[in-house]
Amino acid sequence: MKAAPVHAALAARGVSQMLVHTGQHYSEKMSDIFFEELQLPRPDVNLDVGSGTHGVQTGEVMIRIEPVIDAERPDWVLVYGDVNSTVAAALVCAKLLVPIAHVEAGLRSRDRTMPEEINRIITDQLADLLFTTSEDADVNLQSEGIPSERVRFVGNVMIDTLVRLLPVARERAPIPQLDRFALVTLHRPSNVDDVNKLVKLLEVLAEISRELPVVFPIHPRTRESVRRAGFAFPGTMIVVEPLGYLDFLSLQERAEIVVTDSGGVQEETTYLGIPCLTLRENTERPVTVSSGTNMLIGDDLRLLREMMRAPRKQGSIPPLWDGRASERIADELLRR
Repeated sequence: MKAAPVHAALAARGVSQMLVHTGQHYSEKMSDIFFEELQLPRPDVNLDVGSGTHGVQTGEVMIRIEPVIDAERPDWVLVYGDVNSTVAAALVCAKLLVPIAHVEAGLRSRDRTMPEEINRIITDQLADLLFTTSEDADVNLQSEGIPSERVRFVGNVMIDTLVRLLPVARERAPIPQLDRFALVTLHRPSNVDDVNKLVKLLEVLAEISRELPVVFPIHPRTRESVRRAGFAFPGTMIVVEPLGYLDFLSLQERAEIVVTDSGGVQEETTYLGIPCLTLRENTERPVTVSSGTNMLIGDDLRLLREMMRAPRKQGSIPPLWDGRASERIADELLRR
């Protein structure tokens, strides 16, 4: 969702590009369908890294991407977000003296128990050009000693994709029989790996589903924990396989409320004006709380019950979340 609009904007300006897919996300539902729905060209190179521990996955990406970058010697390598592939590619580029641009730079949760936080900090220290989604990200980078000439506030490329594809998503009805419902996504280890904690959370969602049906596209990691726990979903919880981007966007816009632990969903619900309850103690996207529709509730199940029944939070769209961030990124890269 982040690479597609930037790739399109650069292509429209005649830039030659090579798309490298690390294979960190590799199942059909978690990867292939996105290339099709986002109209992103098939990768020029697929590293087929697959799953593994953080160290193994990061190391494998480094080993496999180094000869690609060394052979091509591009003017820029763009890395996105905060996954292991992001920091791995940045480390290789830094050692090969190839310029790095980090799209979605400067986000901070202040929680170093999250592997993604380590990836963000290291990538931003290495990057030659840092594209930020919100003004608080600029402040974070300044406090970490990043020179201002390396930072450009461009807005949110995730919103570029949402704006472009929302009309298409509105034509879809993945679960047509529902007029009102809550949408739930859970995948972070802190929420799903401890089966006792997960079961308590699912029991609250099952209780709420008697008043408001719950649609739950279930992540493979979460499904395995549910299987180990032996939890049986009630009929009022509609559990489906992971959805493609368009079907999920369709559900988000139609939902009365969204419960999630995903960073991207916090942003999308803020743009759509849909109330969002985030099952985390912190967020690297605080603008979704200060300006948007997001509320952090941690693992407080009492608060989850209360907020599911409370009046819905109103919000506003943050600055430069206007569908044109990728154009600003392409123009800045060409200027340099």
